Amino acid sequence: MKIAVTGSTGLIGTELVRSLRADGHEVLRLVRRRPGAPDEVAWDPVRQYVDAAGLAGCEAVVHLAGAGVADHRWTAAYKKEIRDSRLLGTAALAEALASLDTPPKVLVSGSAIGYYGDTGDRLVDESAPPGEGFLPSVCVEWEEAAAPAREAGIRTVFARTGLVVARHGGAWAKLIPLFRAGLGGRLGSGRQYWSFIALHDEVAALRFLVDTESLSGPVNLTAPEPVTNREVTAAMSRVLRRPALLPVPAAAVRLVLGEAAGDVLGGQRVRPGRLLSAGFSFAFPEIEPAIRTAASQGVPPTP
Repeated sequence: MKIAVTGSTGLIGTELVRSLRADGHEVLRLVRRRPGAPDEVAWDPVRQYVDAAGLAGCEAVVHLAGAGVADHRWTAAYKKEIRDSRLLGTAALAEALASLDTPPKVLVSGSAIGYYGDTGDRLVDESAPPGEGFLPSVCVEWEEAAAPAREAGIRTVFARTGLVVARHGGAWAKLIPLFRAGLGGRLGSGRQYWSFIALHDEVAALRFLVDTESLSGPVNLTAPEPVTNREVTAAMSRVLRRPALLPVPAAAVRLVLGEAAGDVLGGQRVRPGRLLSAGFSFAFPEIEPAIRTAASQGVPPTP
């Protein structure tokens, strides 16, 4: 297949492109600079520009671009960047795809389990309504921004991704060095649920969404059984063979992270109902093997 990918230099995008090319697919990467290679297509999410002609002939598009939620403190300016990078880019891409004489068959558009807000102990699947607060509102608008593609008859899937367990990016890139140094510990009460997914399974699931014609709309990309922060802490301690004796008080998390602390101290207990019903098989359904892989040799090749 000929597949276009945004966010191709990010944690997930890098592995997705590698996996697709290893299996012989032709991959086009959307870049924000002047294209310098035959596999690059220009776009500018902020200006809402996409070189639509460069996407001609694509059978699938995987849209992963967006400012990192945990990369900076949530100032008013950075919250605007988080929102704009998702809404403007998604709208521009969806409109460009809809304008093609022969649109792609499928658009897999990134989203997040932040859609559900803080669910507490309540287990939710794709049928649950959005939560309240900044991240749920962003996720709702983010998904709505893809409407032009859906209205053009393109099968549109929203990949609501959980916390990705990986060595070189996301939350675990920050956690692993702390635990190696013996400074790891639960955050706040530790009772909040973390719905995780191994990077290997994230890439495999995105490819599954591209290939599975029966799936459209929201699909949760999380392991089958979410775990608490306390359970994550214990697993990290076992894998890295370091004590986890220094819990981080909730007040300290709020002092460091500001408004974003709510996302860390709260949690989402999310089940991938539609993914499981469609027959997807997880390589890392449990947290400890996922952490062990991330902490040691990294991600195994996608079959």
